[in-house]
Amino acid sequence: MVTVMEKQVLLVNPWIHDFAAYDFWAKPLGLLTLASILRENGFPVRLLDCLDPLHRGLDGLPGRGKPKRKEGGAGHFLREPIPRPAVLRDVPRTYGRYGLPPEAVREELRKIPPPDLVLVTSGMTYWYPGVAETIGAVREIFPAAPVVLGGNYATLCPEHARIITGADRVLPGKGEGHLESLAREFLGSDLAFLPDPDDLDGPPYPAFDLYPALDQVPLRTSRGCPFRCTYCAASFLDGRFLARDPVAAVDEMEHWKKLKGVRHFSFYDDALLAGSRERAVPMMEEILRRNLECFFHCPNGLHLREVDEKTAGLMRKSGFRTLRFGFETSSVRRQLETGGKVTNDETRDAVRHLRRAGYGEEEIGMYLLCGLPGQTADEIRASILFILECGARPILAEYSPIPRTALWEEAVRSSPFDIAGEPLFQNNTLLPCRNGDLSPERWRELKALARNGSRGIPPR
Repeated sequence: MVTVMEKQVLLVNPWIHDFAAYDFWAKPLGLLTLASILRENGFPVRLLDCLDPLHRGLDGLPGRGKPKRKEGGAGHFLREPIPRPAVLRDVPRTYGRYGLPPEAVREELRKIPPPDLVLVTSGMTYWYPGVAETIGAVREIFPAAPVVLGGNYATLCPEHARIITGADRVLPGKGEGHLESLAREFLGSDLAFLPDPDDLDGPPYPAFDLYPALDQVPLRTSRGCPFRCTYCAASFLDGRFLARDPVAAVDEMEHWKKLKGVRHFSFYDDALLAGSRERAVPMMEEILRRNLECFFHCPNGLHLREVDEKTAGLMRKSGFRTLRFGFETSSVRRQLETGGKVTNDETRDAVRHLRRAGYGEEEIGMYLLCGLPGQTADEIRASILFILECGARPILAEYSPIPRTALWEEAVRSSPFDIAGEPLFQNNTLLPCRNGDLSPERWRELKALARNGSRGIPPR
């Protein structure tokens, strides 16, 4: 009879299929948290991360160099051109598989014993071809293993995922909520330990030790977002806003620095600075008190409203290096329509505090959301010029329509693509909700303005 300890669980982070993909401090944080909970319950776990940029399968590839990495933990994925899906055949861009070569993935799978359960995560909805190909590779090596799919795509498009991906089960929502039933059904055991879903400090640290090499570790000091922006699915995916104890968050940083020598951390919070006096400020003060000498990167949009003189100074002193803020637009009307999370005056004040704290213009990145339903090229241009005038760097972020958001129905009506029936049309590369005013030529002009426009425009 097979004992519980002999039951094996394989956790898989799949390939990305897309026109473009870049490793902005990407790691499957949710999947690694499930791995740590399963280990706490005595189950051996293995990880296959098809996007691991430091995987040994990338060494010595004939005719292909290893992807370039930055010191802070961001960089390129290995990219292999593959045929475009049929519905995207008219898009004049090269389509690619991002991540480990297929031969390296299959070799990795052949090295391990057949798992009793395979847990696969998923990201953007329009990345599903990579999910399906990854599940196919797992099935090729382990045809009898049950495959369960979770993650964002599985939560936002569950029926599509059940039809397309080949998974035995598609489980929307937080993975922790499904672990007990999965363990009972596939692993033949109840879980002795299952953390309280409302206590973010309850789970063991994510299983980053499963990676042979790490150049950065992502952290979440909170879950969900107190704002309800119409274009964002955070409230649907994560529910109500929950926060960790700020000192416990610094404990985790110190743990990974001591155990794995990690000095670069990325924040996956949707609202890292929300309630900064109770959360981010004490966290940064604790980082300084312990003299951690680490560096922090914020690829998700930080909230400008919370940036005052004290917060900006602490961010600089404690090691915040990659700053990205969710500004989205300088149109007052659209700011109010999409959630009202920040005003133009608050943005000016925040940039002024950041500049006085020592950040340069190029270090203060402001996301501008482009291609929203009904948005004109002139609105985007005005937003770019506003950010340049403030003394920050505009970063154009193409709008991807996301199911379950407040803006979804309007996006469906405005798009010339069948975005409701085919998630591939939700790809932001297509600017799927742009109108005739935002022509390809004007879009190129706007990108050039955002890239080069600061020349000759002095900060206010």
